[in-house]
Amino acid sequence: MCSRCWQRNPDRPYVAVNNLIGSLADPPAWLPDFAAHVAEPLSVSRACGLISKLGRLLTDGGPTHPQALLERARRPGRSIGSLARILQDFFTTRALALPTDQATRLAATRRQRRIDAGPDPLRPAVAGFADALLQARERARRAGTRPRTDGTIDNHLGTVRDLARHIADQRGKADWATVDIGDVEAFLTTLPAMRKSRLTALRQFFRYARNRRLLLIDPTTSLTARDPWGFRGKTVDQPTQRRLFRRWTTGADVHPHEALVGLLALLHGASSQEARLLTVDDIDHDKQTVQLGRRPLNTALDPATWAALRRCLTHRDEQHTANPHLIVTRGTKTSSGPASSAYLTNVLYAAGVVPKHLRSTRLLDLAGNLDPKLVAAAFGMDPEAVLPYLVDRIDPTRMANL
Repeated sequence: MCSRCWQRNPDRPYVAVNNLIGSLADPPAWLPDFAAHVAEPLSVSRACGLISKLGRLLTDGGPTHPQALLERARRPGRSIGSLARILQDFFTTRALALPTDQATRLAATRRQRRIDAGPDPLRPAVAGFADALLQARERARRAGTRPRTDGTIDNHLGTVRDLARHIADQRGKADWATVDIGDVEAFLTTLPAMRKSRLTALRQFFRYARNRRLLLIDPTTSLTARDPWGFRGKTVDQPTQRRLFRRWTTGADVHPHEALVGLLALLHGASSQEARLLTVDDIDHDKQTVQLGRRPLNTALDPATWAALRRCLTHRDEQHTANPHLIVTRGTKTSSGPASSAYLTNVLYAAGVVPKHLRSTRLLDLAGNLDPKLVAAAFGMDPEAVLPYLVDRIDPTRMANL
């Protein structure tokens, strides 16, 4: 066999693993399974490269326990590296090791960046507020309630950081005790669209600051969000809906993921979360239905959406992946995790829309024509979540003959 043919030989990863097993005094029993795990979805050269990196870890004299190998394979920085990522999925699915704390480390780094970005005199209070948020989250976990996510904590710290910058640069103050209602109101007017979310974070911060005797009076007590009730999001008009439907049903060059995500959101009101978590086991081929999120019943698909789903299944089979999710990307085909939320948003950029606007359009239409309680029950939503779509909305065609 010539060198070019050998480089493309699909048996090459298995030969590399057999050579590695022969060079080890006590080879791990999971090595052949790891070769099959990387040889199926990856190219021959990349699979052999990962096996070579693993071989260096097994022969350098360090501990070879799966958990120790996983920790030694990870790289410092934002990404743990391709080898550590594949080892993590391989070991965790076989109950050989626990997943790394990479998400926790990244969240701690993000929090520290927000704390360090504040002015020096105001920074200790922001750091204390971050610790208080983490302690409250731990208490919520022990109590079995709903703890704050890392994203919520990041948003709260970002709001307090921006307020600290504002009062230091624009108001000339270097002590939280001197902050008054005018300073907070001036800060909230800089971004009127985010007034409600910012005010929620500031109320929590000043409540913490008052309990720690950092100030005497909470300046947010008399402030209101003044957020009008009702749906204020973006929707898609009917000509655009028709154009998108033709694009996703007749476009030959449209990616299967774009067509499926778009049709699920446009016709069935599926959110990005429901689409990205959809697995192969959630599909009923006999009844042509799928299980979307927390919906109590399976969703029956129309012929156009079912055809797009079949295209996604074909695209998934071509990637030779063991990932259970229907939407599999290049980054997730070697793991068992779902595609990222950013991918579900970016996949529709070519069509000029985002899934959220399509879902809002569908919910607005259903809530205006059907019983909101039935819509909430069908979508697995709380009844209060559907009510904003009814506020201050009058169909002129229904009022024309009155």
